[in-house]
Amino acid sequence: MSIAKFPSKLSLPEVNPGCATVLDYLRVRFPGIAAEVWSQRMAAGRVHWHDGSLINERSPFRPQQRVYYYREVAAEPQVPFAEQILFKDEHLLLAYKPHFLPVTPGGAYINECLQNRLRQKTGIQTLQALHRLDRPTAGLVLFSVNPETRHRYHGLFESRQIEKRYQAIAQVAGGEILVGQQWEVRNRLEQAEPRFLMAVTGGVANSYSRIRCLAQVDDRALFELQPVTGKTHQLRVHMQTLGWPILNDRYYPTLQAESADDYSRPLQLLAKELRFVDPVTQQSREFIAEQELSIRP
Repeated sequence: MSIAKFPSKLSLPEVNPGCATVLDYLRVRFPGIAAEVWSQRMAAGRVHWHDGSLINERSPFRPQQRVYYYREVAAEPQVPFAEQILFKDEHLLLAYKPHFLPVTPGGAYINECLQNRLRQKTGIQTLQALHRLDRPTAGLVLFSVNPETRHRYHGLFESRQIEKRYQAIAQVAGGEILVGQQWEVRNRLEQAEPRFLMAVTGGVANSYSRIRCLAQVDDRALFELQPVTGKTHQLRVHMQTLGWPILNDRYYPTLQAESADDYSRPLQLLAKELRFVDPVTQQSREFIAEQELSIRP
């Protein structure tokens, strides 16, 4: 059994959905977790309020109050690749995330994620990711070091004042000459089924990416991708929209059967660059990963 070292949190909704106790709400919110499991966690002191006081089976539902709990899984996978710290000051930490490692806890991953690895490595328990990369994606991830200035950096992402560039490799038709061409993709992305997938639907566009081809060798091409918006799986879906799904993508264009990770076939998507004006220091920041994707087999 692997138990999280750091708690997850949720806020009870303002409108009570008909729950007398916190336990009732947790059963509704997480239908896949048996009530007995929540009772065991409560008995072990692993569910509490924001002030640290424990929640038990009889604790009443309290609208808009935060509930903290410690996730657990029977067996947590261990990712055999190392992260790197590339930059750190009193406000920010920049790290390189390897393929297959999640940024924050989720699914079968509790302690084995970039955020927790960095907390252990630096001793900074308040370290918090400012944005996300999909678990299969490698590249640059920015973290807040100082909780007092964290909201300033969150604002960069919310107001789209941070420029992000990625690299991706896709298989293309051997006769296509794509180098130097560029495309703008605008469409509407909505949750599909299963709910972790995204699909292009009709309606007003809510996603926008700029894409250009940098190099090509036979039937493989290297692309630079610049997301203007930040929808889930946006770049992966937009590359599929153009007819060139990213190499080794297990979701698009066809969802593959669930299986163990094949570490020899990482998704060929790399978060390569971050550029922004630091809202605290007013300095221009430019971070470029040393890692490169290779189009040669």
